[in-house]
Amino acid sequence: MPLPPKNILMLGCFDTKGEVFAYLRNCILALGENVISINTGVMGTTNLFPVDFESDVVALQGGSEIFSLRKLGDRGHAMDVMGKGAAEIVKILIAEGKLKAAIGMGGGGGTYITLSAMQQIPFGIPKLCLTTIAAKDLSRQIGHKDITLVPSVVDVAGLNIIIKVLISQSAAAICAMANISADPENAAVKRIAISMFGNTTACVDKCTELLTKEGYEVLAFHATGIGGRTMEALIREGYFDAVLDVTTTELADDLCGGICSAGPERLLAAGEMNLPQVVAPGCLDMVNFGHADSVPEKYKDRFFYSWAPDVTLMRTSIEENRILGKQLIEKLNKSASPVSVVLPLKGISQIDSAGGIFYKPENDQALFDSIKNHAAGHINIIESDAHINDNSFAEILVKTLIETINKAKKQAL
Repeated sequence: MPLPPKNILMLGCFDTKGEVFAYLRNCILALGENVISINTGVMGTTNLFPVDFESDVVALQGGSEIFSLRKLGDRGHAMDVMGKGAAEIVKILIAEGKLKAAIGMGGGGGTYITLSAMQQIPFGIPKLCLTTIAAKDLSRQIGHKDITLVPSVVDVAGLNIIIKVLISQSAAAICAMANISADPENAAVKRIAISMFGNTTACVDKCTELLTKEGYEVLAFHATGIGGRTMEALIREGYFDAVLDVTTTELADDLCGGICSAGPERLLAAGEMNLPQVVAPGCLDMVNFGHADSVPEKYKDRFFYSWAPDVTLMRTSIEENRILGKQLIEKLNKSASPVSVVLPLKGISQIDSAGGIFYKPENDQALFDSIKNHAAGHINIIESDAHINDNSFAEILVKTLIETINKAKKQAL
């Protein structure tokens, strides 16, 4: 029998938690929704409700056999396999257009598998996890996804007066969320992704003001690592028409082991999606660490500035700037769509200005020279005799972006 066109996905370990998932399923059905179920439990299943994808199918999708997982008895390995397998099934269901939302429940293992599977669900399709570990740092498992966590208060280990209330509320929440659609009036609005930091806020605010006047919707991403990864992911999901990457500081953290690294994929998505982009080397003068005592020993002799009690900034060196310039431009060289790089010659962050704590023109010049020396012929390099937070620099960025967008349109004809 074919599955209904739109369903709420329910996934979890039905071998040990069949009773609570049966209750969840009944709550969702009572609200008029259809349910697709995925069993990620290694040791068995449940007879309390029909299961659409049993654990043997999940294990195979994860690259193993369920009997091998049982025999091995390695919990960590089993969680990894079942998480990957569930993610593969979710990917298929998404491609077939069968999901309108997803919900899972569990303790540490069930939460890990649920969050792994939800990585395949695009932004805007609601995702909720009722979990015993909602108060823990799950940023790595959640990544850039819009996942709602609900604390289970008690363990997800059988029905009781507390868990029944929370399951009922979670079911009501995911059903309500599943039936909220995006505003169709905004469908025709052109959207710009822009990256920002405290040290480039003035520039981003002015760019946003100018672009809004031109009829664009501007979405800002805080370049803290997760912000850059989220921006790159949403670019790949087709949310934007162009990119104004003002704050590429995450490259410095990736190079030097700072806490705001967005990984090696940063600055690649726009090129892969053939989007016009304008890039500035904003805040490449700094690497972000936490409290002062958390800075790696190898950097003890470097120059630091305390941006906040829990944020310690390290000034990048001349050699690091040469490397960063090369890395930045080599990523952009791969783009077939028009790319412009705008260099603010009077400083690349709020504290890298004349008289500022990080003001080192020779370091910036090493960065600028490296960008220019390694740029491919199709990259448009613009040098601006301005500071990154000057209004005039924001005006140049916006003017260049609109010109780059128009150039991309002509190429597409």
